[in-house]
Amino acid sequence: MFGWGGATRIYLAAGATDMRKGFEGLYGMARDRLRCDPLSGHVFLFANAQRNRLKLLFWDCSGLWVCAKRLEKGRFRWPETTGGETKVVLSDEELALLLGGIDLADTQRRQWYRREVTPVIDTQRFA
Repeated sequence: MFGWGGATRIYLAAGATDMRKGFEGLYGMARDRLRCDPLSGHVFLFANAQRNRLKLLFWDCSGLWVCAKRLEKGRFRWPETTGGETKVVLSDEELALLLGGIDLADTQRRQWYRREVTPVIDTQRFA
């Protein structure tokens, strides 16, 4: 499995995605539907309507990766979004559980201290 740092966010696209999409199609979905920068180094997950296939898109500073997983039996499961949310934010632990077959919809996060990562803005660059 990949090892991402604590500043890397993992976004799961809510709803179904056409699994025929490749690099450009998933890049466009991350940019337009999820309103994120695909070249940010964050991880983007997309699933089909049956939730038995996942595609993962991420940028490693030299190129885009697209990884796919198809389940032979069963379905991936995660908590449903409320309202008009377009994405679910997962931790790297939750991603590992999801890919390992753990039902995230039946698990719950415990009260746990986790410092929010804030982006550093270089004020010298914009001066």
